[in-house]
Amino acid sequence: MRLFFALWPPPEAARALAEWARAVEKACGGRATRENSIHLTLAFLGDADPLKAGVAGRKVRAAAFDFPLDAAGYWPHNRIVWIGPQRMPDALADLVQQLHRALVEEGFVLEGRAFAAHVTLLRKAARPAAIPPLPALTWPAPEFALVRSKPSPTGSAYEAIERFPLAGSR
Repeated sequence: MRLFFALWPPPEAARALAEWARAVEKACGGRATRENSIHLTLAFLGDADPLKAGVAGRKVRAAAFDFPLDAAGYWPHNRIVWIGPQRMPDALADLVQQLHRALVEEGFVLEGRAFAAHVTLLRKAARPAAIPPLPALTWPAPEFALVRSKPSPTGSAYEAIERFPLAGSR
């Protein structure tokens, strides 16, 4: 079972991000992320035991926060257009640190590279001549989720199999 932990935007934020991605897609090609697939990956586990992953998720005691989306860019090495924060929010850094520590305690081996807070909105894209202004939106993060990725002919489908509330969420 291919698993990862992620933050999911509220529907109105996902809609605005999908519209923005489709506009960029017209300018540089590629494939826009489907609205219902937009997420911020916190940790990718690959083929893993969901019970052990759930134990790690329940150890996290991080606070709820708003995830800022005030930067956009293009990574030529993997041809993606992404959005994210100009500066990593302290609450997100704490969530990622706690989650990664709990995963290691449960025996998971994580990637060695540093966490880069980004949301992929376009894959297989050419470098855009210009990136349009980002939509003004709010992405509250009251919880994170353990997600299963199910491959399909039209791209992977994601299913949250467990959700973990963050402290102070309503």
